[in-house]
Amino acid sequence: MFREAKRRVRWITPEQAKRLLEELPEHQRKVVLFALATGLRQANVIKLEWSQVDLDRRVAWIHADQAKGRKDIHVSLNSVAVGVLQEQTGKHHSRVFTYRGRPINQANTKAWKGALKRAEIENFRWHDLRHTWASWLVQHGTPLNVLQELGAWESEGMVRRYAHLAPAQLAQHAEVVSNLLDGTIAAQLSREKGLAEANPL
Repeated sequence: MFREAKRRVRWITPEQAKRLLEELPEHQRKVVLFALATGLRQANVIKLEWSQVDLDRRVAWIHADQAKGRKDIHVSLNSVAVGVLQEQTGKHHSRVFTYRGRPINQANTKAWKGALKRAEIENFRWHDLRHTWASWLVQHGTPLNVLQELGAWESEGMVRRYAHLAPAQLAQHAEVVSNLLDGTIAAQLSREKGLAEANPL
């Protein structure tokens, strides 16, 4: 059997994302901003319907037949995602994202590629918005098991691709042992000092 190739992880910084958003036309800016806020795959974003959204509860859901893993996906909507949805309210009776009154059916357009070029972002695909969302979460302390749940990945191995982006959080946990050892070493040194003072040469 051949070894499976490692999957590519490409992400951009918040500063790069800001540049990209500024270069996109308004209708695509909303789509990309929603993707960055939720981590949803391209098809799940552009085909999202109002029947899948509950703004009062700040949740959305992807039905099993729309999901890559063929399982329902619960989406917790943060304030940015809610803001995007509120701006889209009333533009179409069923679909969330539209252009000139019609549902958007394509994201990887000439406008998308032009915006990337003007923002000076290279080697970046639309799906890398999902990688960016996951990378930002891990870099800011989200545990991998929580990321797996948020991103609806089927296996832990799928999210371990992002583990190397959390050195600061790993160091924080490693320091727990250091703190325990510090207490043990300090106590040992204190005892040795006491013995030395009690039994001077």
